[in-house]
Amino acid sequence: MFRGVLALAVASVVIFACSVSQAAPPIEAYGRLPALEQVSLSPSGQRYAMIAVAGEARKLIVATIDDKPLLVAGLGAAKVRAIRWAGEDHLLIETSATVTLGMDFSIDREELYGVVAINVATGKLTPIFPPHGGIEPTVLRNYGARLINGQWFGFFGGITMETNHSGDLTLTHTYPDLYRVNLDTGAPDKVASGSEVGAGWLVGPNGEVVARASYDQRQGDWKIMRGGFGGPVLASGNNPFGGVTLEGLGRTPGTLLVNVPKAHATSEEEIPLAGGPAVEVPENKYINEVLLDRRTMTWIGYASGGDVPELNMFDPQIAARVRGTRKAFPNQSVIFTSWSDDFSRIMVFTTGGDDSGTYWLVDIAKGAADPVGHAYPDVPPEAVGPIRMVDWKAADGLELHGVLSLPPDRPAHNLPVVVLPHGGPEARDYPVFDWWAQAFASQGYAVLQPNFRGSSGYGPGFVEAGQGQWGRKMQTDVSDGLAELVKEGVVDPKRACIVGASYGGYAALAGVTVQHGLYRCAVADAGVSDLSGMLTYEYDKRLEASAGTRYWKAFMGPTSGFSEIAPLRLASKADAPILLIHGKDDTVVLYEQSTAMRKALLAAGKTVEFVTMPNEDHWLSREATRIQMLKTAVAFVEKYNPPDPAPAAVVTK
Repeated sequence: MFRGVLALAVASVVIFACSVSQAAPPIEAYGRLPALEQVSLSPSGQRYAMIAVAGEARKLIVATIDDKPLLVAGLGAAKVRAIRWAGEDHLLIETSATVTLGMDFSIDREELYGVVAINVATGKLTPIFPPHGGIEPTVLRNYGARLINGQWFGFFGGITMETNHSGDLTLTHTYPDLYRVNLDTGAPDKVASGSEVGAGWLVGPNGEVVARASYDQRQGDWKIMRGGFGGPVLASGNNPFGGVTLEGLGRTPGTLLVNVPKAHATSEEEIPLAGGPAVEVPENKYINEVLLDRRTMTWIGYASGGDVPELNMFDPQIAARVRGTRKAFPNQSVIFTSWSDDFSRIMVFTTGGDDSGTYWLVDIAKGAADPVGHAYPDVPPEAVGPIRMVDWKAADGLELHGVLSLPPDRPAHNLPVVVLPHGGPEARDYPVFDWWAQAFASQGYAVLQPNFRGSSGYGPGFVEAGQGQWGRKMQTDVSDGLAELVKEGVVDPKRACIVGASYGGYAALAGVTVQHGLYRCAVADAGVSDLSGMLTYEYDKRLEASAGTRYWKAFMGPTSGFSEIAPLRLASKADAPILLIHGKDDTVVLYEQSTAMRKALLAAGKTVEFVTMPNEDHWLSREATRIQMLKTAVAFVEKYNPPDPAPAAVVTK
């Protein structure tokens, strides 16, 4: 694959260079943004789009599967979050940018999202909701694209502006209306009005508004109603932590597939459009993500949970194709990223013990899988450290699990260790190539990524067990995992550091302030240090009486207990050197969380280093600052917790 012009554009991501066994790639190899990502098949399976590195630039590339390039466009500094096809000739490119909001808002900055439609045939770019068009130039949600009377339209949530007495457009509210936008002209047409309690719409295959949802942030009441205006209430309930999600049309004609909140859990249910009781689907406890037919919006399958998520399709023929594809990669985790409407071609992403991430195009009729390219081409197979799950029990008996990444060239015995708790905290780590974990492993460290209580992927009870446990059982779950590796003889208990970002950054700070005697150093990227300040920010951002603030209160626990678990208040008790890293454009955990912690540590005479990343957001979206973060973090850990000397390098051809 990738002959001709396309080969010149992406050759750097297709072929691994000659390897040097037992010699770690430079840290930059792990810190760079993926050289290939978001590879997406068109509905026919005859075309695909992707983001690839060409020379030093990241570009959007569209090509046919027989290697004819259709479009190559530079992305500049754009932060592309998703690529979606609308038929064969249009792409929807979703981006985000950190924006200063101004004096009329309770917060200074926010990450706002936009969409650009690209006509692949003509190369024309059409921004959705451009400035000065009567709609605030940001997209609140993408409801998909539909073919109507031979033309493609996208459906988007947009904030309607009003004309004031001076004739100027002004923002009078922040809730969205639903707009239908011509993808070639950008002309918008409002098809449904929103409200303060609006929570989304479901657009049918012909562009009709099938249903809408509402959620009262103050009271926690949710409803599902038929149609875009008026219409009967089909279902209702109350949940303090969030509303209902309209997923698509159900398997049974005349039904909706909805995700219904239930305390800290959700369930998939099918609700009759004609009215009547909802039916909880039998597969509910296994569902991690639902899959829809993009032509009919009907439910066709789901991705199940587990350490290696699986695709489960209702159609027997499609299910057989998925199983056959999975069997073609027996030793890797396989992620199904996109497929043609008839599942005759499937794009998968493999990763695992000797694979830093590879995209493959599977052709069912040919029985062939062709490599498209590598996400991390400078990390060859022999440089990927072994990855496996590890199990342990918490002090209270709760069964816990995590991911262990090991150095690729050393025995798993008495190793220095980096404990790397994930963010969220309602998220989880999988046994896949992780650029941060593998960077440390390449330097000789064992890396533990613990899925502590409160993590997702283990059922609602496991999530609920994290309530009120910040700095408490969520924290000891992490150190209990470290103790298990010590018991197994894998790591040296006297050579441990803790590193993390976001909630993981909080856990890193808590590891040397709330806890003591465990870690030789801590690295916190965008870590929460001041729990009261975090809640105040959430109040300003979402209002105190909102699902978001109620969620954080439930997990952080009573404010009266913050003195026992807030690293900022415990700075004088820090028992190891701390590295703080933070992006100035962070709109999730404010930059001031780290500046305040630095000030408190310096006042207490503690060892602290602080790295500011200009123009960087919460997600490390910029390559230069991502590399800066990684190199700084690795150097800091090596300074205070040196690894064993690396084995001599052996060059192989």
